[in-house]
Amino acid sequence: MIGLFQDLVNWVSGPTVLFTVTTVGLLLAFRYTQVWSKRVAIWGFSVLAVLYVASMWNPDFLLIVAKPDNIPITGVIFLVLFFTWYAMYQGIENDRRRAAGEEIHEKKESDKVWVWPDLVYTEMLAMVLLSIVLLVWSILLAAPLEQPANPADSPNPSKAPWYFLGLQEMLVYFDPWLAGVVFPTLIIVGLIAIPYIDRNPKGNGYFTFRERKAEIVIFLYGFLILWCLLVISGTFLRGPNWNFFGPYEYWDVHRVEPLLNVNISDFFWVKLLGRPLPSGGLFAALLREWLGLLMVGAYLFVLPVVTSWPREKFPGFLRWLSLRKYYDRMGPTRFYIGVSLFLLMMSLPIKMYLRWAFNLKYIVAFPEIFFNI
Repeated sequence: MIGLFQDLVNWVSGPTVLFTVTTVGLLLAFRYTQVWSKRVAIWGFSVLAVLYVASMWNPDFLLIVAKPDNIPITGVIFLVLFFTWYAMYQGIENDRRRAAGEEIHEKKESDKVWVWPDLVYTEMLAMVLLSIVLLVWSILLAAPLEQPANPADSPNPSKAPWYFLGLQEMLVYFDPWLAGVVFPTLIIVGLIAIPYIDRNPKGNGYFTFRERKAEIVIFLYGFLILWCLLVISGTFLRGPNWNFFGPYEYWDVHRVEPLLNVNISDFFWVKLLGRPLPSGGLFAALLREWLGLLMVGAYLFVLPVVTSWPREKFPGFLRWLSLRKYYDRMGPTRFYIGVSLFLLMMSLPIKMYLRWAFNLKYIVAFPEIFFNI
């Protein structure tokens, strides 16, 4: 029975299943808001904690999570889960209070305290307790120092610090100029631009979910799935040779997974038409990549315009594409900037699924000029 459970967890931890399950689970949690109630959350955290402690009996699981540099990441995971739940719970509770005509949490006078002595005293106690925790931690856990760098003996797997593992995971699916420069820049610029793009006054000064559903869902999907989950998978699931391993699998350094990565041009010319790729100059390169260029252009430049159409222009099964109400509320400039940033964010899971399902490496590939998408 235990072996069956471990095999199931290892299967769910595969990249395709893991990202699908977490995405669907997050969307269902937003759809059925009772998931964020206190009772459900307590049961969920309790089951997760019991499974984590019980898994320590597995030597392969213990070998990974007990590494000194992985222990704080485990704590961060639980903290992120807790504070995400607490914020959502308070927002949903405020929505219930507003619907019932009651006062929201932020306006309750009993929640307010004096800076001196209440807040300063509490902060001093927190500082003392945290100092004790760090002191005990430094005594019990050895610092994760490794041997001096040796180009003849590189570690396998060779990983970046945990806060860069999301970027390192993105490098699997995109060229370095995209994953290492363009996307990090757009993440920072996009976060800076949020207050200027989304000027909805609702939710200012208080937590709410009902009045800002789309904004909260998009932000938490980007933060939890497209960042935190990438850090988790890069820390605990990426093993030797950068292969995926389940939590209860042994990290076999001799494990080899052959991959035949192909581009869109290979699918079109070689597999579909049965012809070799065009070669011999700029025109041949453009002819070779015409389908990929068309797909990227339609995704980045045509789709934002299409989403601004009224719902009446779409067939019934495609009316979910219409974002006309946001276009009318935000105006054309802010709408197109916001939709473009959203599409760029969604290009990451799209490219990840294409790699896992079809071994697709690049949609547009110009090795002649080192330009690949």
